[in-house]
Amino acid sequence: MINVNVNRENNQIKQFEMSGHADSGPYGYDLVCAGASAVSFGAVNAALTLSGADLEIEQGDEGGFLQVTVPDNISGEMMEKTQLLLEGMLVSLKTIE
Repeated sequence: MINVNVNRENNQIKQFEMSGHADSGPYGYDLVCAGASAVSFGAVNAALTLSGADLEIEQGDEGGFLQVTVPDNISGEMMEKTQLLLEGMLVSLKTIE
C-alpha cells in the first residue's frame, strides 16, 4: 500500500511523505506504483522548475520513499506556485486510489 502523509502549517503544505508500494503487479510492472511515482515526481520537478523553490528532497535508494519539505524562506509568489502544484499533485494521487 502506498501511504501519503501531508503536514500543513497555516493551511499550506509544509511537507509530504510518500512511502510503500502498491503491490498491484510484479516489480517493475506495477502500473499503480508507476502512476503514483510519475504524479509525485512530476509535481516536485514542476515546483522546482516553475516556482524556483529550493525544496528539500529525500528519497529511498531502493524506491518506495519520497519526502519533500517546503522551506520557510520562500517568497509569496514562489509559495503560491509551489502550493498550487503540490495541491494538484494531491488531487491527481486521489484519482489513482
